[in-house]
Order: sequence, then C-alpha cells, then structure tokens
Amino acid sequence: MSIKNIRLEVMQFLEKNVDSFVEQYLIPVEKIWQPSDFLPNSQGENFFEEVKELREIAKELPYDFWVTLVGDTITEEALPTYESWLMDVEGIDQTEGNQGNGWAKWVKQWTGEENRHGDLLNKYLYLSGRVNMREIEMTTQHLINDGFDIGTGTDPYKNFVYTSFQELATYVSHNRVAQMAKKFGDNKLSKMCKMIAGDEMRHHHAYSEFVTRIFQVDPSEMMLAFQYMMKQKIVMPAHFLRESGQKISTAFEQFSDSAQRIGVYTANDYVDIMQKLINKWEIDKISNLTDEAEKARDYLMKLPARMAKVSERIVIPKESHIFKWVEPARL
Repeated sequence: MSIKNIRLEVMQFLEKNVDSFVEQYLIPVEKIWQPSDFLPNSQGENFFEEVKELREIAKELPYDFWVTLVGDTITEEALPTYESWLMDVEGIDQTEGNQGNGWAKWVKQWTGEENRHGDLLNKYLYLSGRVNMREIEMTTQHLINDGFDIGTGTDPYKNFVYTSFQELATYVSHNRVAQMAKKFGDNKLSKMCKMIAGDEMRHHHAYSEFVTRIFQVDPSEMMLAFQYMMKQKIVMPAHFLRESGQKISTAFEQFSDSAQRIGVYTANDYVDIMQKLINKWEIDKISNLTDEAEKARDYLMKLPARMAKVSERIVIPKESHIFKWVEPARL
C-alpha cells in the first residue's frame, strides 16, 4: 500500500474519535467568551468614557509593542487562508454528508474559535487611536490574497506537526503581549491577550494529541514527517507579510525584528518549542522504527542544541523599522 493510502487509513482510524476531540479541546459557542465581553459596550451609557480611558492608556504603550500587536492581529485575521489549507489535507473531506466528515467538523469548529481572536484585537486596535487602520486592513487583504506555503503539502502528518508547533508559538506570543500590557498598565488589553493565549494552548494540546495518536499506529512515517518539518524549519503563517505598495514578504522580517527586540517571540522560543514537542511526544522512547526513522530520531534529538548555538549568533537591529501601520507616539 502506498504511503498516501496508509496516511488516509490512519486519518480514517482517528476520525472515529473526532467527537471526543471536539468535546475535550473545544468549547461550545454558548459557553466560550466573545469579543464584546472585553470591549467597551457600545449600547451602554458609559461607552464614550470607556473608549476615552482605553485611548489614554494606549498612549503609554511603546512603538515595538504596537508593531507586534498589529502583526499578531493581522496574522489572526488571515484565518480564511488557514481554514482553506486544512480543508485540503488528505483525510479531511468537507463534502461528505451534510457537514463533511469528522475531520471537517473539527476544522470548522476550530476555525469558529480562532475567528474570535482577530475580531477582538481588530476592534481594540480601531478604538485605540494609535494605528492606521486602513493600512492594517490593506496588509490583511494582501496577506489573504497572497496565501502561504508552509511546506506541508496535503500531508496530514506534516500539517499536524505544523499546527502543534504554531499553536504553541502563538500562545507564547499572545501570553508575552499580555504580560507586557499589564506591565504598562493596560489591564484590559492584558486580559484580552491572556484569553486568546488560553485558546491557543488548548488548540496546541489538541493538535499535539493527534500527533501522539499517529505515533502509536504509524511511528516510522510520523517520525520522518517530524524530521522533515524541523529540517526545513517552521515558517510563520504571516511569512508573506507586506505593507501597501510593497512586494510580497517584505514586511515580515521587520515585524519579526520588533517581536524579538521586545522579547515577545525570539529565536530561543523557537528552539524551546522544538524541545517541548520532542519531550511531549517522547520520541526517545518510540519503538519499532525503520532504520531511516531511527536516523531521523537521532537527528531530532540533537537538533535543539545545534539550533540554540545558531540562535546565539543572531543580531537584531537596534532601530525600529517605521511601519505604515503605526505612527510613532506624539509627545
């Protein structure tokens, strides 16, 4: 049987448990938080006072912080790209029956939860008065138009490695922004980002559990897929980021520099997440591997230490790139 057919068989085997995955890792619509829970109430008598307070506090937040928050928001707002990509993965079928197969149900409900993140951050940015919303909206549209290429193809094993890594990376980013917002006295923004980070961690646990289950039934191919993704490196969802009038991908490095400069997401975090996945999946204990998969395991076990040495040599520019999205604070 071909590798593709075996993967399809494994996905069909795991699909039997999708309902339990949804129940364990996602929250019903009526019980989960919504963006309006954390924003000024536009129907309330104190709406304008609440907005004024939000804007006053926003003035205290530094430039690189705003750039990072905007980049995080744009990344969340490009959700249509991520959903359409996952719907194309082998074993996920949105045309089966009325609602698609079990995996399609998972992707749609995961998307529903993720959609709230961009809604909340977008409204906060709009009310803050610190950003150029039209430039942000154009960048978001460009990012959706440009799509992305994360190197996984339609392979479910590679895609679940990617989502396991990326959900944890997004947790780190939002959680750090929450900590910094609190430090600068913006407790409401801190709470918003902390709630988003909590969702991302739940989603990370789900996707990493999918990989755990695959390791149990197809260990060698799962090990090779893990090695492939770590060897080619995990690209961020917004790696095609650009400002209006610019060429594809020209803004991502400067955005990444801002995030690293203030310690929101760094090269060290990348290495740390890699090590966490190696530990979580206990790849040192997996048995019944082919010779090729054994070599892949050896490569993976040594990789974090090698990557850590490389990250030590990375030099981040001291000066902030001035984006069209955010104007420097007026004194």
